[in-house]
Amino acid sequence: MVPTKKRRYIFVLMDNFTMLSFAGAVDALRIANRMVPDSYEWLLAGEGGDTISCSSGISYKLDMDLDEVLRDDTIILCGGTHVQEATTKRLLNWLRREARRGVVIGALCTAPYALARAGLLDGKRATIHWENQDSFTEEFEDVELTKSVFVVDGNRMTTAGGTSSIDLMLKIIASDLGEDVASMVADQQIYSSIRTDQDQQRLSIPTRIGVRHPKLSRVIQMMEINVEEPISPSLLAKEVGMSTRQLERLFRRYLNRSPKRYYMEIRLQKARNLLMQTDMSVINVALACGFASPSHFSKCYRAHYDTTPYRERGAQATRTP
Repeated sequence: MVPTKKRRYIFVLMDNFTMLSFAGAVDALRIANRMVPDSYEWLLAGEGGDTISCSSGISYKLDMDLDEVLRDDTIILCGGTHVQEATTKRLLNWLRREARRGVVIGALCTAPYALARAGLLDGKRATIHWENQDSFTEEFEDVELTKSVFVVDGNRMTTAGGTSSIDLMLKIIASDLGEDVASMVADQQIYSSIRTDQDQQRLSIPTRIGVRHPKLSRVIQMMEINVEEPISPSLLAKEVGMSTRQLERLFRRYLNRSPKRYYMEIRLQKARNLLMQTDMSVINVALACGFASPSHFSKCYRAHYDTTPYRERGAQATRTP
């Protein structure tokens, strides 16, 4: 199937954008043009319209500034590291203006943060890179955040980063040109397993921890879900039909740590993400991660990361350009 009109994509590159997500998306369109010539075209846009660097330090020459696009264009916002700083007032105003004109807007990797800041994901389903999910959930309560590799909700599209941009583009290509063409594009990219919006972005718990034990996986899943209000080891054990002592032995055998220690590491990792990715106060971060007092939180954080939450927040501010 040949589209009645060539579709144009405007890739908006944010400062420190992730090259993999951008390259995967644009290359899928390039290969589709080999199969069905003149199906797609694209331009690179960004603030200033000159050059911009990705997170690996490579610079790209831009084709345009944040100018008005055509109504039937598709904007693809490409994010990466330090997305909060890259989400400028000018970018937000431009996104809102183009959204009011009815332009379809997508966001790759961490860029869904910018769409949410602009209010363009309110009441919609969306996804973002798993490392940014904790901070996103705290900041944007009106967005239905999922853990899918990509989400299409009306005229908004979001992906989780990495190769998930390929999955989104293959879905678009299949809709425009047919499943056979999308499959040929995937073959050209040596992409043997095309994911859908039902697939999760993170590896399963057994794969992540390298252990296939259903009860252990279930307990870890409960820990990850219940961070703000931690569940006691005795209740965790009861939920999977074990004694507390059996649960202790299970964790020692497979993870070389106690359930309490493992749970603490999960909570501290979330705390670190919130400290580095949000402006939440240290007290609120502590509460969000299940710590009753800032002093206890600070003590546990220092023991694990060899620095205090306050110094972590200060060091992050120093690193921010």
